Amino acid sequence: MIIQGEKPLIWIGSSKKDLLSLPKNVQHFFGFALDFAQRGEKHPGAKVLKGFGGAGVLEVVEDDTGGTYRAVYTVKFAEAVFVLHAFQKKSKQGIATPKEDMEIIRNRLKVAAVVAQEIKNEKQNH
Repeated sequence: MIIQGEKPLIWIGSSKKDLLSLPKNVQHFFGFALDFAQRGEKHPGAKVLKGFGGAGVLEVVEDDTGGTYRAVYTVKFAEAVFVLHAFQKKSKQGIATPKEDMEIIRNRLKVAAVVAQEIKNEKQNH
């Protein structure tokens, strides 16, 4: 059910399957943060992911006994909140997001842009 003013949530690539493979408490935390985004708000734990020029791509980080987990989403498009990636951070090199994960996020952001445009076109044609 979408409440008036609430953006839909669209999962790109394997992001939903990936998120559902994380520990339950991490899933709940990320779900709560995504709910904020859908209502046009920013969860206190969400921060801008560097390397994407501006505040359009955000990440939420949660620690669990099994490690550190991240969910990345974008609020860049008016049509929806797009979940781009959810993963366990395995890199031992500081807090930087691993290159492979950054590449996945970049590619999925391009897909999100196409989907957002399709939704926009669909609305204009009805």
